[in-house]
Amino acid sequence: MDTESTHSGYSYHSSRSGRSNRHGDRSRERHKASSSKDSSRSERSVVINPPDTPSQDSPVHNGDPLPGEPTPAADLGDEAQDDNWGETTTAVTGTSELSISQEEVVGLGKGMQDRTAGFRRYLPLAVGSCVGLLVLATPLAFLLLPAVMWPDRLQACGAACEGLFLSIAFKLLILLLAMWALFLKPGRASLPRVCVYRAFLTTLTLLLTMSYWLFYGVRILDAQDEDYHGIVQFAVSLVDSQLFVHYLAVVLLELRHLQPCYSVCVIRSTDGETRHYNIGQLSIQKAALSILEYYYRDFPLHNPALLSASKHRAAKHLAGLKVYNVDAPGNTAAAQPGNGNQSRAMVTAAAKRKDSAHNELYYEEADYERRVRKRRARLVVAVEEAFTHVRRMKKEDERGTPSDIMDVREAALAIFPSMARVLQKYLRTTRRQHCHSMESIQKHLAFCLVNNMSPKAFLEAYLAPGPTLQYGPERWMADQWTLVSEASVTGGIKEGSEFLLRCLDFSLAVTVKGIPYIRLTEEYIDPKSHKFILLLQSETSV
Repeated sequence: MDTESTHSGYSYHSSRSGRSNRHGDRSRERHKASSSKDSSRSERSVVINPPDTPSQDSPVHNGDPLPGEPTPAADLGDEAQDDNWGETTTAVTGTSELSISQEEVVGLGKGMQDRTAGFRRYLPLAVGSCVGLLVLATPLAFLLLPAVMWPDRLQACGAACEGLFLSIAFKLLILLLAMWALFLKPGRASLPRVCVYRAFLTTLTLLLTMSYWLFYGVRILDAQDEDYHGIVQFAVSLVDSQLFVHYLAVVLLELRHLQPCYSVCVIRSTDGETRHYNIGQLSIQKAALSILEYYYRDFPLHNPALLSASKHRAAKHLAGLKVYNVDAPGNTAAAQPGNGNQSRAMVTAAAKRKDSAHNELYYEEADYERRVRKRRARLVVAVEEAFTHVRRMKKEDERGTPSDIMDVREAALAIFPSMARVLQKYLRTTRRQHCHSMESIQKHLAFCLVNNMSPKAFLEAYLAPGPTLQYGPERWMADQWTLVSEASVTGGIKEGSEFLLRCLDFSLAVTVKGIPYIRLTEEYIDPKSHKFILLLQSETSV
């Protein structure tokens, strides 16, 4: 803002700045007199007033006018407020004892987000536990309430009724184990929307249970039915219905998406790494979750250091180009033929340099591959010598006393310095030094020595980039993903669907193609058609 001014002091409401400068000076003098009386107050405020509105004759403290002064509402009705007051605002600010920094605000927001994420993570598990307890307790309540409320009027339960008790017990045990296996398991991820099938099954279970409770309350509790055998059969029918609902849940949640129906193409935006997967009938958010699981298993670790080489080469090429405007009105090169010829020669040289950019790229990549092969050969030799030394020392330790035998981890720490420098140079050349820490390398070396692995098995983790899950979570560079889709994420995927999985440093573009319908025919071959007769002549020509 061009005319914005800031004044620090104790809190007060500034008067409107649309009047003359003398009026503003009188207002500030009256404010100093009033603020000295209220200096014991700890509350302070910040007020931004438009300059073109009418000013008051006295300051206002904490929004309340002084006795005998006109109210601000009366003055605001006299003149219309300027529409451009935001461009000529005078901000009078004051120091506050309750001030908070921007970092603290960001920390509060992050803490609130973490608490919300934890709540959303365990909410489905809590809801499933409550529904499961209701499902298991309802048949038992149906059996116990008549025996507690009117036990003298109930008819005797025969052998058939007691057999139903055994049936209910085993069915409830099976239902408990089935619900534990299907619903009471930790969630793999936090989805943006509620799963439609889970919500449908939860609603169906609650509707079924409430229907049975309504019938039980009207026909059994109110009437105080004396036929206890019929009450037990009613509880058995409820357990059977719950088992059928669980069977429906297994079909919808676990079996429906097993049949592959679509082929998805996943492309990483930074380096173009591509993978193809076959998936079944899933919603967009479920398909995104499956693709992320495949990504951490199959895609190599994202390495932004490899991308900086191409950017540096492009910047170097652009920096070598010089463009001259020879037709500019104030340019002296247009007036002097020699300078014009020189400028045209420089432009021609720059154009030739542009044409030779592919040669520079070719020789740069060849030199990089040569340096990588050289570092790799040195690393392989150093690791083989270290492992050979360990094997020789192991044979010597077998002939020595038990007190002189070295621990495997101590042996790993002993031979690590002999290969550390060579390994560090190789990782720097391949730009993967940030993927491996010294502690992880020593731990991997000790693991290989404990399991008697070869040097090639030890080097396999460093010679080629591995999948993302091979490294620690701090190396993934993808803590939180955002699903970007034009269609509803709860809807199912279909032919031509496209969505984006975005994280902090890169994104995954996903396109869906349907698996074509395959028509397979049969062609019958007569077994007799393979038979043939070989006729040999007994006489041959001489």
